[in-house]
Amino acid sequence: MNNFSDRKIVMILIIIGVGFIFLLRLFYIQVIDDTYKLDAKNQAFRYTIDYPARGLIYDRNGTLLVYNEAAYDLMVLPKQVKDIDTMDLCNSIGITREQFEKKLSEATAYSRYKPSIFEKQISVETYAVLQEKLYKFNGFFVQSRTLRKYPSEVAAHTLGYIGEVNPEIAKQGYYREGDYIGISGIEKSYEKELRGQRGVRIVMVDVHNREKGSYMNGIYDTLALPGKNLMSTLDAELQAYGELLMQNKKGSVVAIEPSTGEILAAVTSPSYNPNLLVGRDRTKNYGKLLKDTVLVPLFNRALMAYYPPGSTFKLINGLIGQQEGVLRPETRYPCARGYPVMGGRPGCHPHASPLDLSQSVQHSCNSYYCYVFRSIIDNKKYKNTEEGYQAWRDYVMSFGIGRKLNTDLPQELRGMVPSVKYYDKYFGKGSWKSSTIVSLSIGQGELGITPLQMANIMCTIANRGYYYVPHIIKSVAGQTNFRPDFLEKNYTRIDPEHFGTIIDGMEQVVEAGTARVAKIKGMQICGKTGTAQNPHGKDHSLFVCFAPKDNPKIAIAVMVENSGFGATWAAPIASLMLEKYLNDTITRPELEKRMFDGNLITTTIKQ
Repeated sequence: MNNFSDRKIVMILIIIGVGFIFLLRLFYIQVIDDTYKLDAKNQAFRYTIDYPARGLIYDRNGTLLVYNEAAYDLMVLPKQVKDIDTMDLCNSIGITREQFEKKLSEATAYSRYKPSIFEKQISVETYAVLQEKLYKFNGFFVQSRTLRKYPSEVAAHTLGYIGEVNPEIAKQGYYREGDYIGISGIEKSYEKELRGQRGVRIVMVDVHNREKGSYMNGIYDTLALPGKNLMSTLDAELQAYGELLMQNKKGSVVAIEPSTGEILAAVTSPSYNPNLLVGRDRTKNYGKLLKDTVLVPLFNRALMAYYPPGSTFKLINGLIGQQEGVLRPETRYPCARGYPVMGGRPGCHPHASPLDLSQSVQHSCNSYYCYVFRSIIDNKKYKNTEEGYQAWRDYVMSFGIGRKLNTDLPQELRGMVPSVKYYDKYFGKGSWKSSTIVSLSIGQGELGITPLQMANIMCTIANRGYYYVPHIIKSVAGQTNFRPDFLEKNYTRIDPEHFGTIIDGMEQVVEAGTARVAKIKGMQICGKTGTAQNPHGKDHSLFVCFAPKDNPKIAIAVMVENSGFGATWAAPIASLMLEKYLNDTITRPELEKRMFDGNLITTTIKQ
């Protein structure tokens, strides 16, 4: 009897023990082990990200510059990949068996239980073929995306491009690896406005990976919010025309509306077709463009290239001299083919002598501005050269030179206006004077100015002493006052009454001076030529201007590298762009043809 009772107790304990083990296992699976939870969920549900349509970008007249085109990512859930026809899948998406194995291995290493991108940016045509077979490929499904498309193929550097988020950005929270983000240009500056807000759909799937409808009629789904549309300040026709004029040349053209600071055109040459950096071939094409060290097509010359301003800088020295009280409109200085104080250096071209201030601008006299520079730096109201130079530098920087203009385009550089410390280090403290750095008087030496800054200087002179921050976006989703600082006037340290004589001289530059080639019948153009010395080869051709003289509508800076005098290439290009923008017609087809046909580089970009 006791034996039977003992066996009964043992059996009961065994049953209780087995039950307890099952309970523990069930608790572990359902509560503790996320792996089983994920597997169960993924067998029944698919969490699909709805990527929003990225905002569109228009020019100032409503011309579409950037839009979206449908594309698809092939996703994989490694845990569910089994019993599939690997070669059929490879042939459907155009990859090799080796590539398949590598991609699947990478996806498995990321997570066996979470979906990841297997093949990105599949075309609509490939998707159409794949869609019919997808039920045969367990563990694979398609997620819709969009690609950027550039119908006009212009303004590549300004519009920018998008690319995959790197791991560091993904760690910050909003983005995930595989997401896309603006890398350059407007796409980068206005990423938050353009990207929108992604959503998530919960879809029920069967054991064959086929969708069976939304879960609970979508009550747990989150909607994707499309990105905001942007209206840029660009004039697409002017931009395209500028790129045609600059083809087969190195350099930049920047055009700005003085009354607003809106950038009308920002040409960088050589450029590239922005559609090259879209889709599955983006990485390959980017590598090719990056390796081109001759033309450097990815380099944004409009915002990042430093050039000596050459003779165009004489305008600023003339204004500073007047403000300092050491120069008057009637002041005359002699020129004997050079600056006499320095033994004829820097040299100068033949012209009448002596000249007054307006005439010095018209004929671009080097000697005149050497005298002016000396009178500013050596002004008796300053204790020494360093103090005089610092005062001059402060004036120069008030024109937006040597510092960032805070435009809404990324990669803007500040330019170069040497400091007192720079010269103290280079020459030794107390060992330099105005004659030591006299090359600054004619825009040479250590000065470095970007084309954007050059165009902004023209806006400042056109406005007689102030400028608006140059910017590329006019409105965001119809809102125009999104950046209040774009509406503020930035004043120089020069009084308005000092600009008249300089502007008169600039008008004579075009009418009867060094830039007569830029003259347009019936139009008052104010301009200044420049030949910027280049230690690495032929000098750069530079021309800056604005028009009309009264109530200016456009200011332009043109820099053509290694092309000689300012009147040879830069002035004609600027003049043609003025005529195109203000008159919407070209009356000098021979000049236009010469600019179109001019080839100043020996290598072209292969696209």
